Amino acid sequence: MPHHSGEQDTLSVLLDGLAAGRSAVVTLTGRPGYGQNALARWTARLGRSRGLRVLSARAVPSESGLSHGAAAQLLSALDATFPDRFAPVLRAARRNPLLLVLEDAQWADPESLQWLHALVRRSATAPLIVLASGSDACALGPDWRSLAASSPDPGSSHELLLGPPSTSDAAHTVRTVCGVEGEPEFTVAALRVSAATPAVLHATLRQFARHGHLPVAPQVPQFEALGRAVLDDHIGRVLRGLPAETVAVLRALAVGGRVLDFRAVCVLAGVGHLREARLRAVLDATGFVRTTGSDVRIVAEVGLRVLAEMEPAERAALHAAAARLAHHAGTADQEVAGLLLHASALGAPWTVPALRRSCRAAQWEGDHTRAAAFLARALREPLDEKDNARLTLELAAAELVTAPEAGIRRLGELTRTRDGARSALRVCALDLGLAAGDADGMRRAAAEARPAVAEGEQEALSALFWAADPADREHAERIVPGMPPLPAHPAAVLQAGPRAWQLALAGDGLTTARDLARTALARPPYGAPFTPYLAACKALCLTGDRDEADAGLSTLLAVIRADGRWIAAAQVLAARAELNLRRGLLAAAEQDIGAAERALPQLSRHPAATARLRAVRIVVDLERGDSVRAGTLAAEPAPEAAHHSPYWPHLLFARAMVVAAADPVEAVHLLRECGRLLLHRGHVNPALLPWRSAAARILRATGQAAEAHRLGSEELRLARRWGAVGPVGWAELNAGPAAAHDDPARARYAAGLLGRGPAGPAYQRALADLAAAELTAGGSRQAAAAAVAELKVLTATHPQGPVARRARRLAAELAPGRSAGVAEPTAWAELSPPEARTATLAARGHSNTQIAELLSLSRRAVELRLSRVYRKLHIGSREELRALVRDMEGR
Repeated sequence: MPHHSGEQDTLSVLLDGLAAGRSAVVTLTGRPGYGQNALARWTARLGRSRGLRVLSARAVPSESGLSHGAAAQLLSALDATFPDRFAPVLRAARRNPLLLVLEDAQWADPESLQWLHALVRRSATAPLIVLASGSDACALGPDWRSLAASSPDPGSSHELLLGPPSTSDAAHTVRTVCGVEGEPEFTVAALRVSAATPAVLHATLRQFARHGHLPVAPQVPQFEALGRAVLDDHIGRVLRGLPAETVAVLRALAVGGRVLDFRAVCVLAGVGHLREARLRAVLDATGFVRTTGSDVRIVAEVGLRVLAEMEPAERAALHAAAARLAHHAGTADQEVAGLLLHASALGAPWTVPALRRSCRAAQWEGDHTRAAAFLARALREPLDEKDNARLTLELAAAELVTAPEAGIRRLGELTRTRDGARSALRVCALDLGLAAGDADGMRRAAAEARPAVAEGEQEALSALFWAADPADREHAERIVPGMPPLPAHPAAVLQAGPRAWQLALAGDGLTTARDLARTALARPPYGAPFTPYLAACKALCLTGDRDEADAGLSTLLAVIRADGRWIAAAQVLAARAELNLRRGLLAAAEQDIGAAERALPQLSRHPAATARLRAVRIVVDLERGDSVRAGTLAAEPAPEAAHHSPYWPHLLFARAMVVAAADPVEAVHLLRECGRLLLHRGHVNPALLPWRSAAARILRATGQAAEAHRLGSEELRLARRWGAVGPVGWAELNAGPAAAHDDPARARYAAGLLGRGPAGPAYQRALADLAAAELTAGGSRQAAAAAVAELKVLTATHPQGPVARRARRLAAELAPGRSAGVAEPTAWAELSPPEARTATLAARGHSNTQIAELLSLSRRAVELRLSRVYRKLHIGSREELRALVRDMEGR
C-alpha cells in the first residue's frame, strides 16, 4: 500500500498512544477498491505485533438487517453476549489496551452502530481504539462515519479519507508487484486502465506478472486486456453490494444522464423522495460517476454493465420513460431520438416526427448510419399504411449511403409494389434507385411496374427509364416487358429532360435539345424526381449553356439536400465538378468532387458511382498538377460491375490521360476502348468525351500522322453536326494533317472559336498551341507573347498544372535575346547522356517498348528514365518533348 504511507504513519502513532493508555476513534473511508479494509487489516496485524489485544469483525450485506450482528461478532471473541452490553469490552481494555476493528462498516446494522457509538462515548474510562473502515457508497441509512463525533475527546477522533494513487504511487506498485521498474508510458497506461483504483491495479498487475509480461510500453495492450476483465469484476462486485435505490439511479444515469438533469434522473429512477444531496454523495462514493457542478455523468464501463444486467424489456421501458421525460422537458430532437432508438414503442404522436427530424439533422452532419437507425426505429411505431410506406422510402434513401444493397432491394420492392398505399411512392423509389447507380435493376423494375399503372405514372416511369441512359437502346431492348421510346417532342415535362439528354448524347439536334432542357428546368424540382432534371442540366452542359446548367445543378442540389435524398447529392456534385472543369474553375471542381466523395463514402458506392467519381477526381488531379495521386487512383482496380456502367468509358479516358506521357501506346489503346464503349451505347457526341482528338494528339506526337488525321477529321465532322462552338473549336485544333503548333492559321481559328466560351482547359491548350505555332512556324512573336500572357493569367491558380508548366516554357522562349525557333538548351544540358538519348528516341515517335529494345533496357527502366527527363525539362507529355526537341534541332 505505497499510497497509504501517510495514513499508516498516523495509525502507527495512534497504536503507540493506545499502548500508553490513550483512547481514540478512527474511520477509514474512500471509494470501493481504494484499500480501506486492507489498511484496517494492516492496523490489526501491527497492533497484535505490539502486544495489543485486537477484536475484529466484518459487516456483510446479508446481515445488515440482523439486529446487533456486527456487535455480536466483536463480543464473541470475549466469550461475551450482547446482554452484557459494554462491561466485557471495558474490562478487557483495562487489563490490556484493546483495538476494535470493523470492516465494511457501511453494512453494519443500526443496533450495532448504536452500540459502537455508546462504546466510543465510554472510551475515556479504558484504553480503547475503535477503528471502522468502509465507504459511503451504500450509506443511505445510519451514517457509520459519525462514530468520530461520539468521542468525548475531539482530539482523539480521526477521519482518514483515502484518495486515488498518484503516478509515483502507481510506479511503486508496478515495481513491487512486477519486480522491475516500469516504463513511464506503461505506468501511465496502468493507472488509466485500472481507473486509478488500487484494488484493480494490484489484481491486474499480479495477473500480468504471472503471465511473464514485463511493464514496458509495447506490452500495454496485454495489460489492457487483463485490466478490462478485472475492472469489470470490480464493478460487478460493487454493484452487487449497492442498495436497490442506488442501482436504480445508476441505471437511470446510464440511460438518460446525458440528456436529463439529475433531478429528472431521480424521477426516472423512482427515487425522487430521497434527498438529492445525500444521493449525490453516495453516488460519488461509488467511484462510478463523475460530477462537475450540477452535472452528474456515469462512467462508461459502469453504464454498459448496469444496463447489460437488465432484462431487455425492462431496459426498453426505461429508455421509453427517459424519452418521455426528455420530450416533455423540451430536449433537442436528436437527444430524444437517441433515447427512442433503444425504447419500446410509445405510440405517442410526437415520436415519429421527432425521429424524422433527427434523421435529417444526422444527415446534415454526415452521420448517415445514425440517420438510417432513426428511420428504422420510426417504423417500429404504430403506423398507418401511408406513413409506413413513406418511412420505408425514407429509410431506403438513407440505407443507400450506409447499406446500399439493402436500400436498392427495398427500392426495387417499392417500385414493383401493387399496394395502393405504396404506389404513390413508386416514381420516387425508382428515382432514388437510379441515383444510387443501379440503372439495370431499377429500369427492369420500372418496366415490370409500368403496365399496371395509370397513364400519367406510365409517362413518369418512361421518363426515368430513359433518363438513366437515354441512348442505350441495346440494353433497353433486353428488358422484358419493353419500354416504349421517348417521343421526339414529348409533351410531358418529366420526359423533356431525358429527351434533351438523349439528343445531346447522340450529338444531333442541338436547338431541340436546348429547348427541351429549358422546358424541363422551368419547373422547380421540389417534390419531383431528380433524375430527369439532372438529365436536362447535363444536356445544357453539352449544348454550351453552362451558366444555365450550373444554376440548375445548384438548385437541384439544394432541393435534394432539403428533402433527404442525400444519395443523389453525389451525382449532382460530380456533374457540377465536370461542368466546373470545362469552365476552367479548377478550385470549384476540386471542392465539388471532394464533397461528392464525402457524400458517398467508398464502401457505400455502387460500382457505377465508383467509376464516375474516380474519373472526375483523376482529371481534377491532373489539371491541378498532382500526377502522383492521379496515377495512384488510376491504377486502383475497379469493381467488375463498374465495367458495365455508363461511366466506365469516362474512367478509361481519365486513365489514358494519366499514362499518355509515359506510355502513349497504352494511352491510345485505352482511348480506343473508351470510344468503342461509347459508340456501343450510342454516345456519339464528341462534346461528351473528345476521345478521338485526345488519341489524335498522342498519335501525331508518335509519328502516326495519318491515323491522327483520320480520327481528328471524324471528330470535327461530328462536332460540326452537333454545332456547339466549344467542341467545334477543340476539334478544329486537332483535326489537321499536322500538329496545331505547326499551323498558326489553324491554331488562331481554333483559339478564336474556343475563346467564345469559358476559359477552360480546351481554350488554355489552344492558347498554348497558338503560342507554339507562332514561335516555331514563322508566325508573330507578338501574337505568341499575347497568348502566353493570357495563358499565365488563366493558370495562375494552379501553377503546377500541365498547361501552367507549358506556359512557363513558352515564356522562356519569348525571353529577350532568344531567337525564334531556338529552344533554351540549359534544361536539356542537365540531362545525362543516357537520358538525352532516351528523350530523343521518345521525341522521334518510338514507343517505350521500342526504346527498351534499342537500348537493351527493361520497359520499366525506360518509364523511370523518361519520368526523370520530364521533371528536369519541366514538361508533362511526349508531345511537349517532341516540340522541344524539334525546336532545338532548328525545325
